[in-house]
Amino acid sequence: MSEQQQRQERIDDLIRRIRDSAQRLAEDHPARGDMKILSRTLRELRYAFKVFAPYRKHRKVTVFGSARTPASEPTYQACVDFGREMAERDWMVITGAAHGIMEAGHVGAGREMSMGLNIMLPFEQSANAVIDGDHKLVNMKYFFTRKLMFVKECDAVVCYPGGFGTMDEAMEVLTLVQTGKRDVVPIILADAPGGNYWKMLDNFVREELLGGGMISPEDLHLYSVTEDYQEAADEILQFYKNYHSMRYVGRDLVLRLKQPLSDSALQQVNTEFADILNSGTFTQTGRLDDEQDDPDTNDLTRLVSHFNRRNHGRLRQLINFINQQ
Repeated sequence: MSEQQQRQERIDDLIRRIRDSAQRLAEDHPARGDMKILSRTLRELRYAFKVFAPYRKHRKVTVFGSARTPASEPTYQACVDFGREMAERDWMVITGAAHGIMEAGHVGAGREMSMGLNIMLPFEQSANAVIDGDHKLVNMKYFFTRKLMFVKECDAVVCYPGGFGTMDEAMEVLTLVQTGKRDVVPIILADAPGGNYWKMLDNFVREELLGGGMISPEDLHLYSVTEDYQEAADEILQFYKNYHSMRYVGRDLVLRLKQPLSDSALQQVNTEFADILNSGTFTQTGRLDDEQDDPDTNDLTRLVSHFNRRNHGRLRQLINFINQQ
């Protein structure tokens, strides 16, 4: 059986499971309100997956921020500059598709390099002129399906100042990365030039969360704070300088690298990062047999380890080390 046939069999099996779950729902006699939530959720995600599917191999950055930031504000212009910088590096920019910071990201990136996930609200949340009517715009009813797509489809996250929604999005993506529910990606808290919105949060995190023992010192490596759009763009690009992606194969974490580590660098990894392993050592190899479902990475080097799935701040430090080689 070919690799393509094996992949299709796995997809067919998952579709059967969805049908089985739907049949069990009918047997459970659920409330109509519950069924409406399930039906709308499945339809929203199906359509969103369809829209994003052609762009899965394209690097994308998600930009969060206030819909109420006027174009005259320095934060708006900083986000325009950031979006333009990323588009020039062939990155797409995903935003909430509304106005303010979301519009700024799209203005910088331009229509061709923009994707939008608009939330349908009775106020203030119509799509901006850059993305309105574009086939890469998805309108969603639920915040939870929208946030799933924001985080699932991106390779980096940049948060500009915003209200409750922006704070929720920033904290959720940090939580997902800290707990391993989302692969490690650059998370950048971007202040306006001379601003202190995220600097104040960073101080709170250090004084109250870290000082109170509610996070570990290594968790501070999961995000960075800057007011320089160029610095934000450079950090994202540096993150993918040698590191490409990660996945789990059985119990093992597999880091894919564009270039293999030297023997001395591998030895240094095993010396300095042994604390994040449950057992064994870091080993370097080619594609594993169980990675046949991802042929685009066949030529990449693998750094394989029995990662403890706990110290994701340290894992980010390991990726930083890999990118310095």
